[in-house]
Amino acid sequence: MAAPSTPHTRKKKLGSYPTLLVVFSITLALVVIGLFGLLLVHAQKLSEVVRENLEVQVYLDRDLPETELLRLQQDLGQQAFVAERNGKPQIRFVSKEEGARQLLQSTGEDFRQFLGDNPLRDAYVLKIKPEFTDTMHLRQLNRSISTQRGVFEVQYPQDLFASINNNLTRVSLVLLGFAAVLVLVVVILINNTIKLALFSQRFLIRSMQLVGATRLFIQQPFLRRATWQGLASGVLAALILIALLQYAYLEVEPLRLLRDDLRLGLLLLGVVVLGVVIGFFSSARAVHKYLQMSLDDLY
Repeated sequence: MAAPSTPHTRKKKLGSYPTLLVVFSITLALVVIGLFGLLLVHAQKLSEVVRENLEVQVYLDRDLPETELLRLQQDLGQQAFVAERNGKPQIRFVSKEEGARQLLQSTGEDFRQFLGDNPLRDAYVLKIKPEFTDTMHLRQLNRSISTQRGVFEVQYPQDLFASINNNLTRVSLVLLGFAAVLVLVVVILINNTIKLALFSQRFLIRSMQLVGATRLFIQQPFLRRATWQGLASGVLAALILIALLQYAYLEVEPLRLLRDDLRLGLLLLGVVVLGVVIGFFSSARAVHKYLQMSLDDLY
């Protein structure tokens, strides 16, 4: 009768296990999904930047006293929809004289010369929080501001807001759909890679089973190695993604404006965890399959 398999002999026999091939395959698959993840992160950040730069113009009644202007600015600054920076509401006052100068710079014509007067109005320009830039919130915002004393009219580019919201929603759904398909493909690819790698070990698994080894005893070396392979692959994939991202930042300088360290960190952590989880469960599934197979099926 054959001698029982010891941890030392198991480790020695597992030496033929194609570790480098498995790590390379898993790393490549994780890099692919990580690249798509980087695209999603930067697309999400771009949508936030676009939304954060949308403005609403609040035109005021003529000849408002200074006290009314200050009171109105304070009231607007307390509204929940107004964006803040460093704890201060982002509200900018544009006098009618400044508006006339801006119009002169953009058109090259001074309308005051033939009108004899400045028909423009003083205005407050508000930066709106991204979560309040959808159509429903903008209508509520319009009604809320229009009822303020001293407000003549509220204006914002409705078509632009609607177009941006629709396009961002459409793009987000398409990217999420592709991401779901890509994750499924990567999981299947890694699972098949580990299954093929364990194919050469099927007779070792059966030999250990025949000499009375328990399933847990048989699975331990394979699961331990698969976990380390998944971890190594995830770390390698994360390092490759960081290198590619830094290269992209060097080549395309404006891309740095879309950098989001928190989301990037979560993405890289997710890549590492995904490698470990898929490696562990794919190996467990493959070993369980070979434990259940008959000797004829193994051949």
